[in-house]
Amino acid sequence: MTATPKTFLEVRNLDKSYDGKILALNNLSLSVQQGDFVILLGLSGSGKSTMLRCINRLIEPTRGQITFQDKDILSLKGAKLRQYRRHIGMVFQQFNLVKNLTVLTNVLTGRLGYHSFATPFNKEDYELAHHNLGRVGLKDFAHKQVKHLSGGQQQRVGIARALMQNPSLILADEPVASLDPATADSIMQYLGEINKEGIGIICSLHFLSLARRYGNRVLALKDGQKVFEGLPNQIDNTRFKEIYGQDAEEI
Repeated sequence: MTATPKTFLEVRNLDKSYDGKILALNNLSLSVQQGDFVILLGLSGSGKSTMLRCINRLIEPTRGQITFQDKDILSLKGAKLRQYRRHIGMVFQQFNLVKNLTVLTNVLTGRLGYHSFATPFNKEDYELAHHNLGRVGLKDFAHKQVKHLSGGQQQRVGIARALMQNPSLILADEPVASLDPATADSIMQYLGEINKEGIGIICSLHFLSLARRYGNRVLALKDGQKVFEGLPNQIDNTRFKEIYGQDAEEI
């Protein structure tokens, strides 16, 4: 008998307003199980990035509840909040790397949550950094400045940095939006391999083709509200237009 996967992230009735009037998120709920690859779909401004930033507490929700491994994370402060964030890796659309520093140094910054600012990185940190660079195909680029890398290579540095946290969950905020289609698919392949190792992924995307290929579940947002939740192959042309508008065409 197969064990039922355990829900380890629960978002309930989440609201977020930036101005006290308009809701960027409106009564959103989501359950994530260990090993899920959840795709967030929707137009720009639909609330995808806002939801991810609420989950890792980069911004504070207006109302609602978020639990991680049965712990209320909205009440966490100080050291307990930092400890929670160790479990949540983040991959950004614009990479958020220090371009004049080396690939290795950028990857090592993923360990800062485990150190005080006065504590230097140790031998184990360096070994882990080289290991994670190998996982994303950049083992030979460790001492190259980031500014000399292509966009796809920079995003792989961002993934390696997130892996330095030994995360249980990675939040990827439109990680392929600024990349060409072939490079975008390669980045999604790396995230897919990481997911197969048991790390949960919540990834916001624009392309339904990538959602079908890599996600096991889809949450679609429109104007901060949930308009679809289910399997990627359940999004037919009618549902696609409900998400993106009647004039939208799938590419």
